[in-house]
Amino acid sequence: MHKITSILLMLLISVSSISFAQTKEELKKFALRDAKITAEATLKKDFETVFKHTYPTIIKVMGGKEKALELLKTTFKKIEEQGLIFEKSDIISVSEVVFEDDQYRCYVESLNQIKMNNMRIKSKSYLLGIYSEDKKIWYFLEAEKLKDKAMEEMILPNFKTGLNIPKDEVTTEQI
Repeated sequence: MHKITSILLMLLISVSSISFAQTKEELKKFALRDAKITAEATLKKDFETVFKHTYPTIIKVMGGKEKALELLKTTFKKIEEQGLIFEKSDIISVSEVVFEDDQYRCYVESLNQIKMNNMRIKSKSYLLGIYSEDKKIWYFLEAEKLKDKAMEEMILPNFKTGLNIPKDEVTTEQI
């Protein structure tokens, strides 16, 4: 009888770990999907969709949704007036999904390309993704911003992660 109980226990542990691994793979696919939706929305200036996937505390820090929306519209208008053209916003990859501090997290590698006069600026950047189990969507924020302690305290106080998020890279070229 003891042997049967042991076998059943091992089987239960195996099945639950397989289920958990599948869940992480599914979450990774959802992160890729949501990051691509957000990148496309940015190019289309669909700020409602961008805000749907923006970590909610960021919107609060910006003064709420209406103020944040106005700020984003104004910023994009000024950028265009200066001759900057957003050419690309591509999602390159999604890291492993980890569960820490009661959250599923990952980071997303993105490539943004901007044209200004005779210059092309390419920015490889990383977004921290935090999954909302209630809403079944991923929220994103610029991982680089969390290196600023004041910003970190406003957005994610006492933030710690086991994710090894690379540094952003920017290159320019004459065109």
